[in-house]
Amino acid sequence: MTRPKNNEAAKQLMAIYHLLYGHFGPRNWWPAQTVFEMIVGAILVQNVSWKNTEIAISNLKKQNLLSIEGLDQAPPEALEELIRSTRYYRIKAKKLKAFTRYVIERYQGDLGKLLSLPLLTLREELLKIYGIGEETADSIILYGSGQPIFVVDAYTGRIFQRLGIFKEKTDYKTMQIFFMQHLPPDVELFNEYHALIDCLGSRLCSSKKPGCGLCPLNEICRHEEPKSV
Repeated sequence: MTRPKNNEAAKQLMAIYHLLYGHFGPRNWWPAQTVFEMIVGAILVQNVSWKNTEIAISNLKKQNLLSIEGLDQAPPEALEELIRSTRYYRIKAKKLKAFTRYVIERYQGDLGKLLSLPLLTLREELLKIYGIGEETADSIILYGSGQPIFVVDAYTGRIFQRLGIFKEKTDYKTMQIFFMQHLPPDVELFNEYHALIDCLGSRLCSSKKPGCGLCPLNEICRHEEPKSV
């Protein structure tokens, strides 16, 4: 994929990055002690806050289940109860088991073999697994495998629509391509940029009552600040 250099889009994206970094500082994301813990978190955090995800991960650790073998062998009902804080916990329990079963059957339980695949091959493999969508797959690739792919989520769409960069309801692929065409393929940059976008989206750029007055992007944003009643 060709990446244009020194164009306006690239300058704009880096200006946004530096504004966010200057305001929030390094995010140290993904918060996990192991790669497998990171993957479990990526699956559990779907449609729920990270705080609730942390509760579930802590429960799994207390029961010594935070491993491929542990989750694979755990009784479904017990696993569901331990991750109840994450919403849709029955479906997520199935997703965790589908992932661990895939690694066991295809890679003899060796997660490193799976994650050592080339980026596009790895992405294709991950998307075959039940419950692994594009965002989760790309998170695993970036944060778990350490390969440069830009992770897009709902916060990305909301923030960059308000900045006037994306149109409403721009799809995942279009947004991802935009970032990857105009940023250098750098794992640390992609990591930090995604984490900063999530920080802004969760703290200030909410869907209904955004805190525009406190936002580090307020001066360049096209979104109108909510008026006090």
